[in-house]
Amino acid sequence: MEIIEKLREMPAKKRMTAATVFCGLLGLLLILLSSCTDSKQPETSLNTDISALSRAEDYREDTERRLAEFLGSIDGAGEVRVYLTVGSGDRYVYASEGRRITSENRSEEERKYVMTGSGNEKNALVETVENPEICGAVIVCTGGDSAEVRERMYRAAAAALGLPTNKIYVTRKK
Repeated sequence: MEIIEKLREMPAKKRMTAATVFCGLLGLLLILLSSCTDSKQPETSLNTDISALSRAEDYREDTERRLAEFLGSIDGAGEVRVYLTVGSGDRYVYASEGRRITSENRSEEERKYVMTGSGNEKNALVETVENPEICGAVIVCTGGDSAEVRERMYRAAAAALGLPTNKIYVTRKK
């Protein structure tokens, strides 16, 4: 009640200033509260990044396992272990539409992404998700001391992974 009495004792001009300051502080408080409750977007993108990394790791491990199994069937290879290096995670290809305008001296192309959703919830339409690019391979096998076996391993791994042989290393297992 003391606050109300003090407000009544203030001159009108000071009351307006106090009311303006109070409304400003209240507005700032509301903005602060709304930013705290609207934190779903960063968490979602963080979860998406983590799940994308998990998918990339699963893809790498599955490819390593399948390639080791395949290379193990090569004559003289013996026991085989494979380690792959991969580039960045999954690559998203977004649907787009466009038009091309050509005249005598110049060509112009306009592309726009296809969007889904409405209002603030618009997202680009994902056309395809490409697996991470395999950049290199290390193959260790018990028959790796034989030049003939190493050559077979190089050729088979290069064909299976679509890599040049200079990005593949084959060696003998202890």
